[in-house]
Amino acid sequence: MSGKYKILMVCLGNICRSPVAEGILRHLATEKELEIEVDSAGTSGYHRGEAPDIRTQKNAKKNGVDLSMLRSRQFTPEDFDNFNCIYVMDQFNYRDVVLLAKNDEQKKKVKLLLNEVFPNENKSVPDPYYGGEKEFEEVFQLVKKACEKIIEHNAVK
Repeated sequence: MSGKYKILMVCLGNICRSPVAEGILRHLATEKELEIEVDSAGTSGYHRGEAPDIRTQKNAKKNGVDLSMLRSRQFTPEDFDNFNCIYVMDQFNYRDVVLLAKNDEQKKKVKLLLNEVFPNENKSVPDPYYGGEKEFEEVFQLVKKACEKIIEHNAVK
C-alpha cells in the first residue's frame, strides 16, 4: 500500500454511523487540504448497494455534509490490505472485524472511533437507527468530534 493515508469507517449495516463518519472525515480533510482517502463499510451485507439511511443523509446535509453519493458495502478481509487504519463504531463491530484479521499486524489497525475523543474508554457510537432526529444529531456531533481528532493527528504527520 502506498500513497495517501487510507482510513475505513465500519458499522453494522453501513447506512447510518459509518457513512456519516466517512462523509465528515472527507469533508474535514478537504477543508484542511489533507491527502487522506476515506471509505466506509458494514460488517453485514444487509444493505449492500443502498444509499445511507435517508434520516442520516438529511441530518448530515443540515450540518453541511453530503452523503448522497455513498453506497453501502460489506467489509472484506482485503480491507486490511487496502487501509492503514480501520475505525469501528462499537464493540460488536470490533469483534466482527478482528475475527477476519489474519495476524496481529492487521488486528492493530482496528480501533474504536470514540477512543479518539475518550482515550481507552472503549465507548460506542450509539446506533441511531431506531431513534429520531435527536439521536441522529447526537451521533453526528459525536462522530464529528472524533473525526476532528483524526484530522488533528494527520495534520501533524
